[in-house]
Amino acid sequence: MTRSLIASCLLLPSLLAAADSADVIIYGGSSGGITAAIQTARMGKKAILIEPTQFLGGLTTGGLGATDIGNKKAIGGMSREFYANIFKYYTDAGKWKQETREAYFARKPHGNTGSEDTMWTFEPHVASAIYDTMLKEAGPNITVVKGERLDLKKGVVKDGPQITKIIMESGREFTGPMFIDATYEGDLMAKAGVKYHVGREANSVYGETLNGVQVGHSHSHQFSKNVDPYVIPGDPSSGLLPGIEKDPGVEFSGDRKVQAYNFRMCTTDDAANKRDWEKPANYDERWFELALRNIEAGDHRISWAPAWMPNRKTDTNNNHAISTDFIGQNWDYPEADYETRAKIWKAHEDWQKGLMWTYAHHPRVPKHIQAEYQKLGLAKDEFTDNDNFPRQMYVREARRMIGDYVMTEKNCKRIEVIEDSVGMGAYNMDSHNIQRYVTKEGYVRNEGDVQVRSRPYPISYRSIRPKAEECTNLLVPLCLSASHISYGSIRMEPVFMVMGQSAATAAIHAIEQGTTVQGIDYEKLKARLLQDGQMLDFETPPIPEVASYAKESLPGIVLDDTDADLTGFDSQGHTTPGFVRPFYRHDGGQNKGPQRARYTPDLPKAGRYQVLVSYCANNNRSDAVPVKILHADGETVVKVNQKKGPDSAHNFHNVGTFTFPAGKSTWVEISNEGTKGFVIVDAVQWLPVK
Repeated sequence: MTRSLIASCLLLPSLLAAADSADVIIYGGSSGGITAAIQTARMGKKAILIEPTQFLGGLTTGGLGATDIGNKKAIGGMSREFYANIFKYYTDAGKWKQETREAYFARKPHGNTGSEDTMWTFEPHVASAIYDTMLKEAGPNITVVKGERLDLKKGVVKDGPQITKIIMESGREFTGPMFIDATYEGDLMAKAGVKYHVGREANSVYGETLNGVQVGHSHSHQFSKNVDPYVIPGDPSSGLLPGIEKDPGVEFSGDRKVQAYNFRMCTTDDAANKRDWEKPANYDERWFELALRNIEAGDHRISWAPAWMPNRKTDTNNNHAISTDFIGQNWDYPEADYETRAKIWKAHEDWQKGLMWTYAHHPRVPKHIQAEYQKLGLAKDEFTDNDNFPRQMYVREARRMIGDYVMTEKNCKRIEVIEDSVGMGAYNMDSHNIQRYVTKEGYVRNEGDVQVRSRPYPISYRSIRPKAEECTNLLVPLCLSASHISYGSIRMEPVFMVMGQSAATAAIHAIEQGTTVQGIDYEKLKARLLQDGQMLDFETPPIPEVASYAKESLPGIVLDDTDADLTGFDSQGHTTPGFVRPFYRHDGGQNKGPQRARYTPDLPKAGRYQVLVSYCANNNRSDAVPVKILHADGETVVKVNQKKGPDSAHNFHNVGTFTFPAGKSTWVEISNEGTKGFVIVDAVQWLPVK
C-alpha cells in the first residue's frame, strides 16, 4: 500500500466525523424551532434544525389544534403567517371531508369567526403539511436533521462562555457561531451551564401573589364531592391511593413540582373514522380507583374538554377533578435522563388511555356516563404512525432559565412594562393542577390550578438570552426566563413561534455585528422585528376591579360555593359584582332540576341562627330559586327572587331565622328545580341571634 493511500485511509475517519456547520444551530424542532430556522434562511443565513424525534412541530402538530390565544392582536410575524396559511388551506372545499366549512363555523368553534384572514383551529396533519411547505419555501439554507439527540453527559463543548459545538449521542457534531435551544425541556441550555429553575418559586422571590403553593386559590378543576383517599376507605393505616400526597406544603411556598402534563387527543364522532376506547394491556385498576370513587360519590360531570376542529374532529383537553392531566406524576421529568423521561412519558400515555377506557366501559361507571365517552374516539386518520395517539406529550413547563430579566406576574398585569420587547403574551396566567393531597377532614383535593386574566404585555429580549458570564451565543425562546405563574401565560404555541423568530433575528444580528447575543444593538433588532410584522406592544384598558368579598372578612359562619357539595353548577362567573371570592357559580339557565349545592356548616353551638344566601342579581336570573334549610324543627323551603337585589349587607339575602343543633347535622341546599332563567349559587351565612 502506498504512503499516499495509507494517508488517505487515515484521513477518512476524520473526514467522516467532521462537524456539520451552519450560521445558526437550532436544537429542537418545536414550533419555535421551525420559525427560528425559517427566519434564519429568510435573513440569508444557513440553519441546521435538529429534532430528536422523527416529527416536527411539537404540540402544534401533536394535537393542540385549539390555539390558546388571549388577544389575537398580540400575535404577529411568522406566527400570524402560520395561522393565515391555516385559513387559506381550509378555504378549499376539497379539504372538507366529514362536514362542510359552513357547518363547521356554524358551531362557533374555539377562537374563530370564519370571517377573518386567520384560522386558529386545525387538524394535526394539516399543521404538519403547512410547516413542511413553509420550510420548503424557505429554500436550501435550512437543513433538517431528525432522530439526533443531545449527549447529556458531554454534549456541549464551550470555550469560556461560548459554545463551540454540540455533540449528539450518535457522536455527530454540530458547530456554528450561534445556537438556539428550542426544546420544551431546555437540555441544551442546561448542559451549556446556564442557570435555571424547576418548579414554583415562593411568592416572596419576585413579589408575586399567584406563585408557590396555592391551596386557597385552587378552585377550578376541583373535586365537587368528598372522596376518601385511602386504599381501604376510612382506614389511614392502609395507605393512600396512588398519586395522592399527605400534605400540599406551606401556602405560597416554593417547591420543585411542575404543573401537570397530558396528551391533547384528536378524537372524532364520525363513526367511519372513530376508534373505540381500548383497555391497555398493562391496565392497573389501582390508578383509576379514585376516579371510580369520585363517580360513586356523585360527581357525574363529563371530565374532558373536546374543542371542535374541522372535519368533525376535536382537540380534547383536561377538565374537572380527574381527567387527562396525570397530576403529580411529572415532577422528575424536567431534569431526568432520557430513559427516565421515557418511563414518565409511557406512564402518562398509560394513564390517559386507561382513564378513557375506564370512563367508557368500566362496570362501576353508570351507563349514561359511559355513553358520553363513547360518543368520541381517536381519529383513525391522525397520527397513523403512532397508533392514532398524539406523538407529543404536553410538557406545559420544565426548566425555566434565570436570565438578566425574569418575567413575572407584574409583567402579565402590566404593573411592570419592559422596553426591550421581542414579542407579546396575552393569555391568562394559567397553571394546571400540580398535586393531589389529603385535607384535614380526610378527603382528596387538587392543588395548583390558577387561572387569572392578563393584559397583553411585552416580553423582554433579556428573558430569552442567558447572562453573559454563562453563555454568549445561545438563545432560549421556549424555556425562557420567567416565573412559574408568568410562564403559565407565556407558554402558548403562537408565542413560542414569535419567540423563535425573534431569537433567530437576534442571532443573525449578533453575527452581523460581530458581537454576543448580549451585545447587539436593540434598536436595530426592534426595527427588523417590526419590519417582519412582529407585534411588540400595545395597551388595552385595565381589567376592571369587580366588587367582591373575602369570606374571611364576613361575620358569622360563611361557606362559599367552593365549600359546598355540588351536583352540577359547573359554570363560574366573576363579572357581576358583589360575590364572595373567587367567583360565583351558575347553571347557565340549562339542565333544570338535578343541579344543587349543599352547604353543611360546623356550628360551634346550638341555638338560633339567621340564614342568609349570597347572589348577584340580574334580570336574566330566576325569580323563584328554591332554598331548602334543614334545621332542628325540620325542613323549610324558601323561594328567592334573584332578579331583585339582596336585602342585607354584602349582597346577602335573609331567608329566615331557625334553630340549629351544634355540629354538622344540618345544611342549606340551593337547587335549580322548577326554575326559569339563570340560578346563582355563591355563599351561605349563619349569623347567631343574641
